[in-house]
Amino acid sequence: MARTTRQVSVDDSKPASANYHANALARGLALLEMLAAASEPLTLTDFSASTALPKSTLVRLLAVLSEMEYVVRVDERPSYRLGHKVHRLAASYVSTLDLTVVAQEYLKPVAAGTGQTANLGVLDGDQVLHICVAEPDRPLRFTATLGSRDHTYCTGLGKVLLSDLTDEQLARTVPAEPFASFTEHTITSLEELRRDLRKTARRGFAFDDNERSSGLRCVAVPVRVGGESLAALSVSGPAGEFATAKQHEYVAMLDEVAKTMAADPDFTTALRIVHRSLRSAGA
Repeated sequence: MARTTRQVSVDDSKPASANYHANALARGLALLEMLAAASEPLTLTDFSASTALPKSTLVRLLAVLSEMEYVVRVDERPSYRLGHKVHRLAASYVSTLDLTVVAQEYLKPVAAGTGQTANLGVLDGDQVLHICVAEPDRPLRFTATLGSRDHTYCTGLGKVLLSDLTDEQLARTVPAEPFASFTEHTITSLEELRRDLRKTARRGFAFDDNERSSGLRCVAVPVRVGGESLAALSVSGPAGEFATAKQHEYVAMLDEVAKTMAADPDFTTALRIVHRSLRSAGA
């Protein structure tokens, strides 16, 4: 006996709270999402094939969306594309995003859970820009300033970000040799830095071992979005509190938070906005 496969309906993914009246809204939003994902205008046949909704229902939904200027009918087939009001919504969404505010919700629990200062940084030319800082509630702690910049070659955040660069990019990013030395542990040559970065890439985290400041250690991990390391997340504190076992404990927490950040659309959108802003400023 032949088996039939039920066509997936757009109603299968509607919110559980959608009642009879809200169902139309959920369907309309689903049509907008389809248009956003399409590379060209969609026809009634396209919508019907993807939603399993009757064409009569689609005509009514699209008529309302067209009247409200969220979609535009472009020909007589008929086919539709997104309207200008969608851009207004998107622009409003982007304008209200603040990466520092979004990131704070992730960094605060890290600082509280580790007892160390949590930092989120991005690469800005040859420096690390501190986008967000959360300090633990304790008298002895590392203090970093929001918006401050630091060197890349001697910090955990910087070394994580440098480890994702090609040799050519790295040579253009670091200062002329010998690099400025801050402690007896500071890396001062490009070859030594390359060895450290290869180690960083293999183990998946960077370690600043009293390199920027004596008595201070830091571990940092990348925040990867779409396979690209767009930011780095770290904890910093008294060197005596970063024994090997503690380092791995901190790294495990940072890795988990970094993955959660990368899965948050608000965070990734705000992060990309910061990157575009930095590129524009450096152009």
